[in-house]
Amino acid sequence: MATTVHEPPKIEPDRQPNHGLPSRGSGNGGWRNLVPVGGDLRRLKDYSPPPASTGIWVGLAAITMSFAAFTSALIVRQGAASDWRHFTLPSVLYLNTLVIIASSIALEIARRRIAAFMGGIKDQAASPARWLYVTLFLGLLFVAGQTFAWLQLRSQGFGLATNVSYSFFYVLTVAHALHVLGGLGGLVRVIGKLKHSTLRRSTLDATSRYWHFMGVLWLYLLLLLWMKL
Repeated sequence: MATTVHEPPKIEPDRQPNHGLPSRGSGNGGWRNLVPVGGDLRRLKDYSPPPASTGIWVGLAAITMSFAAFTSALIVRQGAASDWRHFTLPSVLYLNTLVIIASSIALEIARRRIAAFMGGIKDQAASPARWLYVTLFLGLLFVAGQTFAWLQLRSQGFGLATNVSYSFFYVLTVAHALHVLGGLGGLVRVIGKLKHSTLRRSTLDATSRYWHFMGVLWLYLLLLLWMKL
């Protein structure tokens, strides 16, 4: 008995009339390919946010959740503790508040002058790194002030394990100071890139957002400590 072999159907490519216009193929011939004509990916990259901008928002969200957890633990522990001890905050903390606010102002001035420098307005942006050094100095001064507050409490006999209220004070202020040190590292990186003319606007903006956030976070922590401790 003879077997009939059917030839597979031929699939014709989708052809549309171009009415005399040149063919508009994709970059590598694929159907619905996302690569632009000629394989130029720069058009697609322009629409994606800079990695520094995306990363900083993720980092700030994580820091916010961490300190929210600390706040919740403090409130719950204070309500359930019968041995909670209130104490007067070291006065240097209020001076530190002015220092970190001044550092944010200095950084904003630096950001505007550097933007003018990048735009070619050299006469209005003399020494664009000067205010970055001012911000860096004020940040170091803030950390030094926090260290002085810890040493002052310790000299008075109020250590980390003295009382649960002191424990929360140390945990919150030390955690914030460590994040400030991270911001100082970012400022050093920005200064280095500016010296080598490799600084990008997205890197400077991300560093500025982080530093301003540290200032706002400290204002919140100071208010929390003043109310609860």
